[in-house]
Amino acid sequence: MKSWPRIDGKLADYVDASWLREDDIKRRLRAETQRMRQAGMQISAHQGQQIALLARAIGARRAVEVGTFTGYSALWIADALGPDGRLWCCDVSEEWTAVGGRYWKEAGLESRIELTIGPALATLDNLLGQGLEGGIDLAFIDANKDDYDAYYERCLCLVRHGGLILIDNVLWSGAVADPAKDDVDTVAIRAINAKLARDPRIDLALSAVGDGMTVCLKR
Repeated sequence: MKSWPRIDGKLADYVDASWLREDDIKRRLRAETQRMRQAGMQISAHQGQQIALLARAIGARRAVEVGTFTGYSALWIADALGPDGRLWCCDVSEEWTAVGGRYWKEAGLESRIELTIGPALATLDNLLGQGLEGGIDLAFIDANKDDYDAYYERCLCLVRHGGLILIDNVLWSGAVADPAKDDVDTVAIRAINAKLARDPRIDLALSAVGDGMTVCLKR
């Protein structure tokens, strides 16, 4: 079996030059976030581009994001949804999401994004209560890891058949493969990975961008 490629140095420069398409607004938001102490929470540009491509491939018009941080991934998703699109964002930080709000407005995407500040499980339950079960095309999960299973189950209810659920950080910098790692986050990610591997409700594949992203297609 072939190993996963290592992309760094000159090869990383080549990949950026050959595949990355990131407009100026996204680039500036990413750069501002990189100056923050919590910068490691941000997805990569290539991951954002991949999420947007997946959204366009399934003709997504309605999406949910669990964990918005400074709004970089939301910018990619909202842009991909088209002028009639709607993205529901869940986050607990007004400070972090306010950064993204400035760029959403500049990009002309503010009207496509509905941000709710508060516990994401409550927000997802509220969306289900609004009758959106089976009405969402794409969900992106990138928040606190100990609730990943609960987020996944809510999103599985929200997403339509043929829709996608994307789950970030599933490789957890390699910790998931280290038996000595038994912290709460690592254990939670191992658990959701094991569950997804045998879940008959989805088809799945690993996208080896960033810290690893599982792509789930709801059957």
